[in-house]
Amino acid sequence: MKRLLILSLFLFTMTITMTAAKKTKQKTTVTRIDPTDWYVGMKNPSVQLFVYGKGIRDAESVTTDYPGVVIDSLVRLDSPNYLLVYLNLKNAQPGTMKLTFQVKNDKGKVKSEVVPYQLKAREKSGASRKGFDISDVLYLLMPDRFAQGPHHQSQLPGMRAYKEDRSAPSLRHGGDLEGLQQHLDYFNDLGVTALWFTPILENDSPDMMSWSTYHGYACTDYYRVDPRFGSNAEYRQLIDACHKKGLKVVMDMIFNHCGFEHPWVADIPAKDWFNLSGWLEQAKGTSDTRGTDFLQTSYKLTPVLDPYTSEVDLRETTEAWFVNTMPDFNQNNPHLMRYLIQNSIWWIETADIDGIRMDTYPYAFRKPMAQWMKELNDEYPNFNTVGETWVTQPAYTAAWQKDSKLSDINSYLKTVMDFSFQEKIDSATHEITDNWWRGYNRLYNSFCYDYLYPNPSSVMAFLDNHDTDRFLRDGQDAQALKQGLALLLTVRRIPQLYYGTEIMMNGTKAVTDGHVRKDFPGGFPGDTHNCFTAEGRTKAEQDMFTFISRLLHWRQGNEVISKGSMKQFIPYQGIYVVARQYQGRTAVTIINGTRKNVVMDAKRYVELTRGNRKAGQALDIPTQERYDLTKDLPLKPRQVLVLEY
Repeated sequence: MKRLLILSLFLFTMTITMTAAKKTKQKTTVTRIDPTDWYVGMKNPSVQLFVYGKGIRDAESVTTDYPGVVIDSLVRLDSPNYLLVYLNLKNAQPGTMKLTFQVKNDKGKVKSEVVPYQLKAREKSGASRKGFDISDVLYLLMPDRFAQGPHHQSQLPGMRAYKEDRSAPSLRHGGDLEGLQQHLDYFNDLGVTALWFTPILENDSPDMMSWSTYHGYACTDYYRVDPRFGSNAEYRQLIDACHKKGLKVVMDMIFNHCGFEHPWVADIPAKDWFNLSGWLEQAKGTSDTRGTDFLQTSYKLTPVLDPYTSEVDLRETTEAWFVNTMPDFNQNNPHLMRYLIQNSIWWIETADIDGIRMDTYPYAFRKPMAQWMKELNDEYPNFNTVGETWVTQPAYTAAWQKDSKLSDINSYLKTVMDFSFQEKIDSATHEITDNWWRGYNRLYNSFCYDYLYPNPSSVMAFLDNHDTDRFLRDGQDAQALKQGLALLLTVRRIPQLYYGTEIMMNGTKAVTDGHVRKDFPGGFPGDTHNCFTAEGRTKAEQDMFTFISRLLHWRQGNEVISKGSMKQFIPYQGIYVVARQYQGRTAVTIINGTRKNVVMDAKRYVELTRGNRKAGQALDIPTQERYDLTKDLPLKPRQVLVLEY
């Protein structure tokens, strides 16, 4: 009897298990929804749910009985495997909503499929989110090249073929978010206040010696951190840790293009989802879908604003692909643009980022991008976004800034990147300053056009970045670097530093971009040279670190720099002088742009010292030495002073 009872229980258990297994094996039509969740209480209550699933386009209906949620519309795209569901959440509260999809199975019968979707409460109001500004200094780094954590895995299952090889400049090197978090004290010691990482989103493309996506600009999933860097949760953990250290985090985004392995490339949502997508259609089924039969951008941005531009020139800028491995988005498709706008909002709310840097800004269509910026500004009035606007003429850059009178379309973009400064400081520090055009005359002649900017204090300046030669190239001209840094950190700009500048890292792009993206010394296992500590730096590295660190710490909270007026003097006898003044305090940057001893004539600059006794005991921030500005001041070759009184 006992054996019979046991056998009966066993058969009953097996029946339940097999029934459960059978149910588990049943295929669901909906495989994914972007965004993965959303927030109630937004100024714009509308949200687009981008639903993925085989044949989901033909769902007969989508319903929900969740209180306060209204389904406004369904949009059926060209591909049968996507469905857009537009919701209105005006009266909704946080909770788990159930969406019921009426879909046909393989036999043509309609079935109900219920999918849970989470609506979240916001952590803070949009107005309380404070972005970066002129009081900050941004430190740009590449996560793959900065530091590696102790739990790093060199090969992750599920990712396409890739290789980590630190000896190969163009392959992955294995830096990650955990490695970054280990070195937050370093950023505090240095004195920067904000970190800008090159993109951390998934770039799941196969690596080749000639092409690798370690840089992050070929995104294959806009809602997922690349697993080789870490997880979404670890990204948020890193940002929280940064905030505790007083560091802001700027997220690098790309609306112009995506990676070739993005699901949208294999299954194009709509015919006009990509620019020149006919090429993609032709390439289907071939052994190499990248090919060469595509229109590559001219990389010339002037046609976007040129009043005399031709159709072909404008098309080659805004519609052509950046490279043949990164298909170009058509932002004029309103559903695509809604997806991208929501993505940026989702990361602000989910990860608590403090700013956005938008890659290749003018390559995308102007009006949709302006719409994006306006929506972000309306929702987050104190947030900030900087756009990459790579033209070296101030008038061009100024036309892209919010409220510019130089453009017929308001970009609503608060911050633009000053490539004019980058080009001219590079020349000035390596030339002899004459009485007309060379040397620091180049900087003077650039700043004198600041009247074109609606807000010069919201322009980002830099010596170099991940797309340029390093300032030092293959040399070690410490004095030139000190002059460049002194000017960068004291003029009316938001400064951006490129990682390793503080220890004089150098390199050029002559062979490959990887030579300007070398690993930070000490960030990886086996490194014998550790620049994260004073003991590990060479004497020259420590000297430069001390120079820049003193300026950075002095700059923090210094209202002379963040709020002060700016005055510059035409270079005279090779000397360039820039002053900042605020509420009786003055900071003066003095640069000898020649390779000889010169004397600064005190009478010519008397307006900076008149009636100010403190000018006789001005303190040089980098050296902590005192100078008398009321008297003629001898300057050594290439000397630079940053004086405060």
